[in-house]
Amino acid sequence: MAKTPLIFGLIGFPIKHSFSPAMHNAAFKKLGINAEYKRFEVKPEELEDFLHSLREKGICGLNVTIPYKEKVLEFVELESKNNSFYVKQIKAVNTIIIRDGILKYFNTDIPGFGRALVEKNGSAKDKRIAILGAGGASRAVAFVLAEHKAKEIAIYDIDKTKSLNIVELIRDRFPDFPIHSVDNIEDLKIKEKNLLINATPIGMKPDDRCLITEEMLHKNLFVYDLIYNPPETKLLALANKAKIGHSNGLNMLLYQGVCSLELFIDRKVPFEIIEVMRQALINEINKVKLDDRFHKQGD
Repeated sequence: MAKTPLIFGLIGFPIKHSFSPAMHNAAFKKLGINAEYKRFEVKPEELEDFLHSLREKGICGLNVTIPYKEKVLEFVELESKNNSFYVKQIKAVNTIIIRDGILKYFNTDIPGFGRALVEKNGSAKDKRIAILGAGGASRAVAFVLAEHKAKEIAIYDIDKTKSLNIVELIRDRFPDFPIHSVDNIEDLKIKEKNLLINATPIGMKPDDRCLITEEMLHKNLFVYDLIYNPPETKLLALANKAKIGHSNGLNMLLYQGVCSLELFIDRKVPFEIIEVMRQALINEINKVKLDDRFHKQGD
């Protein structure tokens, strides 16, 4: 009789767009681990009950995405010894593991974004940066940029309380660091920035309007959109048209996924598995591009 596979997955709402199952299931298969990574699309009113039933459901580990990276902390003691250093620093979770019956909370967005940033754009040191959005991913991004000694961070969110919370959090961790919240996108002064980061979900839907205009872009700006599906958002299309450096969030997804996988299986992930995960993501992107071409031809 076949053994029941270990269950891992992703919680968020919505998450039908996520490439994480392809990436993790490819890794499990290559590693010879009897495990399955699933999507758990959990509505906000269902979140607490879902988290309290993880052991009952036989779930061994989870990734957490929009809009729950901060919300899940309402159900645990933040200063618990079971929370990782990064969770305590930015008060946002993207990975949960259940080991020996105990829930442990981590944030792999920080090392994931740090590695992806260096790979795509080099060091953030002495760079002026504008961030759109002040959710859980933005907290990780701001922490990495401050840790890498950026020259300045300006952050905008439609909910100014959230952006002010990030400013307070970063200044608490990095006293006197030059970070500030602005009231509108124009006040980000993108013309004076070296790096623009979209940490909002705006751009995931075809009818999402682009928050940035072409006039705001300039040749010394690098545009980083944390969205990876679609692979080219309206923001990245603008950057491409302007012939300036740009990247989607696929590499961040990959590297945070590698860090999460290491927590799931409690050992280091070798380079060959990282490449298997990368190829699985590329395959998913190619499917999206193929579907997009098919739909355009059918219009």
